Amino acid sequence: MAGAVQATPGFALQPSAEQVPLSTNYINNFDFLNQYLPDTYEKEFERYGNRTIASFLRLVGAEMPSNSDLIKWAEQGRLHTKYSNCASGAAAAADTATITVSDALVPGTGSIAIRVGQTVVISDNAGSGMNKGIVTSVNTGAGTFDVAYYEAAGQVGGTGLTRTVFIYGSEFKKGTSGMVGSLEADDVIFDNSPIIIKDKYAVSGSDMAQIGWVEVTTENGASGYLWYLKSEHETRLRFDDYLETAMIEAVPAEAASGAIAAGGDVGNKGSEGIFYAVENRGNVWGGGNPAALADFDAVISRLDKQGSIEENVIFVDREFSFDIDDM
Repeated sequence: MAGAVQATPGFALQPSAEQVPLSTNYINNFDFLNQYLPDTYEKEFERYGNRTIASFLRLVGAEMPSNSDLIKWAEQGRLHTKYSNCASGAAAAADTATITVSDALVPGTGSIAIRVGQTVVISDNAGSGMNKGIVTSVNTGAGTFDVAYYEAAGQVGGTGLTRTVFIYGSEFKKGTSGMVGSLEADDVIFDNSPIIIKDKYAVSGSDMAQIGWVEVTTENGASGYLWYLKSEHETRLRFDDYLETAMIEAVPAEAASGAIAAGGDVGNKGSEGIFYAVENRGNVWGGGNPAALADFDAVISRLDKQGSIEENVIFVDREFSFDIDDM
């Protein structure tokens, strides 16, 4: 029988760009005259590889459990004493001098950790020379001490030099009393506040009934067939990433800041992330990426001064990493 395909009822298929179960893209017409039946490749292509950034904190050992709104911890101070911002009130070649310490004084006491009878190395920060001497008197409140030099030539340089003082021992005459005063362990107390983060994934019950299976591979190594749970799982991975990046990038809310005002009565307090702690209490390289061998020597020298160099971590971007490879 001659004739054409009737226009009614036609086809009810509108292909969508995303795999979302809608009434407009549900295939319900299995008429062989319908040419819009597509071939479907059942496996999802991992275009971006592993997309999660989790495990950074675990790798650098910066994780610990906490159940409170405030966490405090103590870090050891230096075992030996050195002051690097000192000045002498004596002229060049003087046999004795009064040394003024302008560094931060001993926490909690407001005094210098130098005692009578101790022997010290006093060196010019510019490298012009050094002396060794014995401490004869100390004014802890003023942050000064008197020293008698061992060298017959007296003090190297005059009053205009910035000096470093390092205690290397002590000396007492026979029959004299013991050391006067004692030193307490220098512990530094830090604290930080945790923050609450949230995320959400929503799915309708009717969508859950329209199951279209897709073979997927997730960032935790699992593989199988999922549909609506795929987005739920990615929401969970995204939440874990936010949890970790917040611990890296977080900053505390400053007084009178808009973040505090926006939080109402309680206020948003923020937190101290790793980068904030490094920028305020760590070693930061300035002036662009190191390009010369002397620049890298300066970085290694600074890490050596910190002690326990194997515990230090260098955070670099890709450009800095290339510079290290080039060097």
